[in-house]
Amino acid sequence: MMDGKHTPERQISPQPEPGDRKLDSLLRPQYLSEFTGQERLKENLSILIEAARGRNEPLDHVLFHGPPGLGKTTLAQIVANEMQVNIRNTAGPAIERAGDLAAILTNLRAGDILFIDEVHRLGRAVEEILYPAMEDFVLDIVVGKGPGAKNVRLKLPRFTVIGATTRLALLTAPLRARFGAAYRMDFYEQAAIEAIVLRGARIIDVPIEAQGTTEIARRARGTPRVGLRLLRRVRDYAQVRADGYIDSEIAVAALDLLEIDELGLDDLDRRVLQAIIEKFGGGPVGLDTIGASISEESDTIMDVVEPYLLQLGFLERTARGRVATPHAYNHLGVPLPQDASESSPSQPSLFDPPAA
Repeated sequence: MMDGKHTPERQISPQPEPGDRKLDSLLRPQYLSEFTGQERLKENLSILIEAARGRNEPLDHVLFHGPPGLGKTTLAQIVANEMQVNIRNTAGPAIERAGDLAAILTNLRAGDILFIDEVHRLGRAVEEILYPAMEDFVLDIVVGKGPGAKNVRLKLPRFTVIGATTRLALLTAPLRARFGAAYRMDFYEQAAIEAIVLRGARIIDVPIEAQGTTEIARRARGTPRVGLRLLRRVRDYAQVRADGYIDSEIAVAALDLLEIDELGLDDLDRRVLQAIIEKFGGGPVGLDTIGASISEESDTIMDVVEPYLLQLGFLERTARGRVATPHAYNHLGVPLPQDASESSPSQPSLFDPPAA
């Protein structure tokens, strides 16, 4: 109730809302000194940048890989800022034809950075154009058709390709070999996520106490993107149902309303685990079967759900499919099957001596 008028309650959603993209750009750190977490990666990257600047040369080609939401795109922008060069952003699926890539490459200037998100989704014909461009800084194009066709080689200025991928295994070996530096990004520690959430709260001017910051960070799945998204949704809750101030009680109430539990598992995570446990006896079960049983794309499960469940030890990958671990049963409050609890310890090893 405000000024004697009833204010309708807004629907609180964990998904991005209009205006979040503007906030995303504000919340992104611009330089390595502002980037929190990934300390070993930051140190290696700072050496790479400082060495290139000392030689007055463009940066070597760089590949960032790891689960989504960990800051691969942000680091690409940071590298451009640190090198004081322009960056051109694109994505693998957006470059459908070799001519599209040729148009991008011919518009680059010396020292520019070409950032390709989801680089593993580049088409084979496009990759063939990219190989000589990355290695020799030349562009081979065919002019004309039939017997009169000619191969023309254009010189390109020295530039840097920064690739980002969530599926390193799908990157072809020739393309992977052309990146001079490859860095894996891991899930963030609790303290790092807390620092990121606190910085985000200061930027969007939300009063928050330490316990509220800890509660949001604890449920952020070790992922900055998730932590900042939860911060915005808790801010909405505090604005609508409280006085705008985020403490531990408000944070817990908002996150419970979003159905995000104390480990950061959301409805989709729980549905995946419940499907494996309740419909398929704990597994093993194939990824496509899991997706079909809960009406979800298998790629979404592999890229979004699986990495964190594996990190928690709730899921195992086996040759025959995915298996729910005892930790998953305990978290969901489901009794562990007697045969499962008894069979694992007594399972003979290949190297055990035969029974007498």
